[in-house]
Amino acid sequence: MAASKPVEPQSGSGLPRWQLALLVGTPIVLGVGAVYLWNRSKTKDSSGKRNGERTTPEGSASPVQGQDGAANRSPLDRAQGAKNKGNKYFKAGKYEQAIQCYSEAIALCPPDNKTDLSTFYQNRAAAFEQQMKWTEVVQDCSHAVEMNPRYIKALFRRAKALERLDNKKECLEDVTAVCILEAFQNQQSMLLADKVLKLLGKEKAKDKYKNREPLMPSPQFIKSYFSSFTDDIISQPLQKGEKKDEDKDKEGEAAEVTESSGYLKAKQYMEEENYDKIISECTKEVESGGRYTAEALLLRATFYLLIGNATGAQPDLDRVINMEEANVKLRANALIKRGSMYMQQQQPMLSTQDFNMAAEIDTRNADVYHHRGQLKILLDQVEEAVGDFDECIKLRPDSALAQAQKCFALYRQAYTGNNPSQVQTAMDGFEDVIRRFPKCAEGYALYAQALTDQQQFGKADEMYDKCIDLEPDNATTYVHKGGNLDKAIEMFNRAINLAKSEMEMAHLYSLCDAANAQTEVARKYGLKPPTL
Repeated sequence: MAASKPVEPQSGSGLPRWQLALLVGTPIVLGVGAVYLWNRSKTKDSSGKRNGERTTPEGSASPVQGQDGAANRSPLDRAQGAKNKGNKYFKAGKYEQAIQCYSEAIALCPPDNKTDLSTFYQNRAAAFEQQMKWTEVVQDCSHAVEMNPRYIKALFRRAKALERLDNKKECLEDVTAVCILEAFQNQQSMLLADKVLKLLGKEKAKDKYKNREPLMPSPQFIKSYFSSFTDDIISQPLQKGEKKDEDKDKEGEAAEVTESSGYLKAKQYMEEENYDKIISECTKEVESGGRYTAEALLLRATFYLLIGNATGAQPDLDRVINMEEANVKLRANALIKRGSMYMQQQQPMLSTQDFNMAAEIDTRNADVYHHRGQLKILLDQVEEAVGDFDECIKLRPDSALAQAQKCFALYRQAYTGNNPSQVQTAMDGFEDVIRRFPKCAEGYALYAQALTDQQQFGKADEMYDKCIDLEPDNATTYVHKGGNLDKAIEMFNRAINLAKSEMEMAHLYSLCDAANAQTEVARKYGLKPPTL
């Protein structure tokens, strides 16, 4: 598996809005910030109308003005009059007087007039909001929503107050309801949802990631990770003469190497898939100042990255990069891995610098162009990405990953450019990739994403299943596979346990919380939960 997975840019993507809702919380740097802005013009309050607010009181053509005939006015007319007076105070910034008038309207309004009564409560909540009395805002909005469950203004105002009271879970539920009822057409509600999801994700990830045990990925994942590098010295088998010509004993312990080298022992363990011992053996090599110090630093950093310990990996990568006497292939590989780490940490400038430096010191390194191409996709620089993938393929025609990534880049370019013939060409390209490289999980995963865009969900699921068969602990595949909301939640929870960094885990928690909130809103409002 490549060092970092591409996340397709969403601007103009045409994805179903329920699916776009699940992307709220995705890091802006990954190109999906436009999810908040697609196909949107300025919207009126609520959903074009003031949902539930009466423009004329019941039984009257217009609000009653003045005091004439006050004795003959109905309780509802008198309540409307008090509300209108409160509105004037509100516009003048006299919020305490407005609150008194709205309270009078609430007291006068017959209980059966729920729509009007909900409006009076919502108006009083607006005045309390101006006074920053958040508990009162929540209470009045709750009364309004109780009488008018789809009252968008009241739901959104309560969501904002709940955020102020640090009640993120209930805030998320309210703002999710607003997003759905508004058909995701209001930027303010989308941005609040994004903000709350990110905060929740960070809080949950900070606690879980801090207390979790480092988890070594499966042998399949590790092999797939190393297969994304073709110019990586540390992933190559031991060369002839590096180990004695003797068999392993009956218990399968590593054969002795020709010299006391922690690095060579670590390499032997790699061949045996005994990955848990690699970091400790590399540490022995580094501490002894052995001849393979640079190689040991890079191998140790790589396994730190694999178990999600970027903090441990970076000093080792830094040391290798600064070793001017080290093999240029080692330095270039360290730059690629540090660049990929920066990419995952949402630092695209630092990532770009590392990839460019790697290209300068090792111009014919196919890995540089492959991984830099992935960064270009993330930054929505599709033409440049295709150029990098072409360069990689020219240097390594058998690079399955580069072939798959190039197809994906061409597909995104055609899809966002609304070019059906080029879309079909890219889809045919995916078929060719999985035919030529049937063991390349990336080919299936990227093809599945394209099939999902094309609403070919059955075939997409087949591709995702093949990818999971090849890489059962690849979190990205579980995230994209999704399914209906309940299935998506199951997938997100599996992916959370496989996250390789706190940031990745926070993002996955955000996605899971978004799906959970939508499920709850769908249940509460009698909506049919969608499939993604």
